[in-house]
Amino acid sequence: MTRTRIVLYRLRSMPMSFVTEAEWRTGMTTIRTTCETCGDVELTTADIALELTGSGDEGMYRFVCPSCALLQRRPASQRVVTILLATGVAYEITVDATPITEEEIAHFVAELESDDWFGRLVASDG
Repeated sequence: MTRTRIVLYRLRSMPMSFVTEAEWRTGMTTIRTTCETCGDVELTTADIALELTGSGDEGMYRFVCPSCALLQRRPASQRVVTILLATGVAYEITVDATPITEEEIAHFVAELESDDWFGRLVASDG
């Protein structure tokens, strides 16, 4: 199991020659996390998206690795969510929906096989 680790630091600690003046003044946040393929990678808040569950306490965060370009998705505990939100990471709230059952699929297929499925669908629309 991959352990989620988030390390934050500001560019203020770097010499001026490595950052622009605007970045130096604002102290752009850099987030270090782990790619399954490449190991530790450094990202900005714009590189990460946070997916929150309906409760907003936990979720997942995702990013594209800057080295291998693979999409990475990691669990985000309440602590990680709090840190990412505090740094300005964009988020979306996902609704926990139950998966479609085999019974529902069978019912759907049976409806499509009936001759008047489209007429019933149009009639129920209004």
